[in-house]
Amino acid sequence: LITYSDLKWQLALQPDVSLDPPRSEDLNRALQTLIDQRLFALEADRFPRPAPTDQEIAKAIAKTLTFFPSTAAFESRLKQVGFTSVKDDNFEQIIAKRLSIESYIDFRFRSFVVVTPDEVNRYYRDVFVPEFTRRNSGRVVPTLEEKRDAIRAILVEERVAARIESFLDDAKRRVDIEILIEV
Repeated sequence: LITYSDLKWQLALQPDVSLDPPRSEDLNRALQTLIDQRLFALEADRFPRPAPTDQEIAKAIAKTLTFFPSTAAFESRLKQVGFTSVKDDNFEQIIAKRLSIESYIDFRFRSFVVVTPDEVNRYYRDVFVPEFTRRNSGRVVPTLEEKRDAIRAILVEERVAARIESFLDDAKRRVDIEILIEV
């Protein structure tokens, strides 16, 4: 069951989203995100993995704080949705669950992606160079060697995103999702 409180908790983590009152589009986007997270969590629970450490949770919270003007501004948002602070046990549990999902995604999708040198060369030639020259008229195009790692990372993330989308489509066909109240 995903509650309205769950939706508001999700919105609190998004810096440019109004909480009072939340917009319908934002609530629906949060609902889809939480549905996806729950589907991943169900799968992740099938594969025993170590729980995130307190240090990993603290690091994830610190990273989240960088998206907000200050810790006080973020804690104010958290208080608006019912948490006491960034040290609130329920808030830390949400972050721990997200870290478990990220670990599962890394294991299930990212670790098995293979990008060949030919694919990197092709992307550089067919995508990177034309896009760079279009955006940066007159500037010298960086070499393939300078951009190899960045291009490889782009290709990995594209493949991971495609696999995640396929996984979610398949998972949504196998479960019954019933929305009781439109948001």
